Amino acid sequence: MPAGRGPILSLSRLTKRFGPATAVDAIDLEVRDGEFLTIVGPSGCGKTTLLRMLAGLEQPSDGEIVLRGRAINDLPPNRRPTCLVFQSLALFPHRTVGENIAFPLKVKGMPPAAREARARELMRLMRLPEHHFARNVLRCSGGERQRVALARAFAYDPEILFFDEPLSALDYKLKKTLEKELKDIHKESGKTFIYITHSLEEAMVMSDRIAVMNAGRIVQVGTPEEIYTRPVNRFVAEFMGEVNVLPARRGAGGLYASDEVPGAFRVAGGAAETGFIVVRPEFLRLVESREAADNVIEAQLYNSYSLGSRQQYRVRAGDKSLVLEQSRATGRAPALDTRVLVGWDSRDGLFVEG
Repeated sequence: MPAGRGPILSLSRLTKRFGPATAVDAIDLEVRDGEFLTIVGPSGCGKTTLLRMLAGLEQPSDGEIVLRGRAINDLPPNRRPTCLVFQSLALFPHRTVGENIAFPLKVKGMPPAAREARARELMRLMRLPEHHFARNVLRCSGGERQRVALARAFAYDPEILFFDEPLSALDYKLKKTLEKELKDIHKESGKTFIYITHSLEEAMVMSDRIAVMNAGRIVQVGTPEEIYTRPVNRFVAEFMGEVNVLPARRGAGGLYASDEVPGAFRVAGGAAETGFIVVRPEFLRLVESREAADNVIEAQLYNSYSLGSRQQYRVRAGDKSLVLEQSRATGRAPALDTRVLVGWDSRDGLFVEG
């Protein structure tokens, strides 16, 4: 996140209702100038409705949108210094790459030579081959069309770019390439990006901060590291990747007890009396003795799954199934169906509310 920059966009109690249903419920949020903010959440949580209000395509029912100190609730999309990159891309199929990119410049009345020069400059920024300038956009690959749509958005010279799941239709390898390119483009341009996705991986790779939505509300905002390692509740913990969850209650001496797995566990504590112990699979490990970790349980090694450079194991402690991961370099695991000790350190577990 850019250091020392104040908010470019502020939301105050922003709400959107459709009849009796509330899609976005009294959201307060500040977006810093020049940051890459990703809004994540399950389908139907309200993230696309929120984005459409920010872009001017939906009118808020209540609340306020403030851009650089000015309320813009009633400002139409074409008068906002913002641009939305749609999931469908919305390119002109009968036009060339250059014509698609230069279209906003033509609308502004820029002379032909100047807009061609600017379009070619944006092509270089988006890593589009120069000889594609005269190519029909339908002859471009999916990844190239994504870059054309992004270049056209930059041609509007917006202060904020909104993205509505633009990579969701791409294959995995291309998606991973474009995630990194988009993050590089953000850094080079200095623009503010607000990105919508349901993909944990996209959010973790690209974002300065992540806002997690559920049922119309933002439940946590933080850096990828904060969201992943310090979720505020069970929903955030489970949404942001695979996690082991044990219903638990606070006990004496900073210990927590669970009815599902016998023992008293030491983890980073919360304020509630009842909740859940959450531990990421990479923090669990197979240990040789009960002294090798702060928390140790006995389990049966049930199954093993190859994840390339990592190996994932599923173990059973009583009726509870737990998942742990370790690097292949750690060494060979015991045979399946044998009894093992599984441990984790107190700093790697967290007690959260439901």
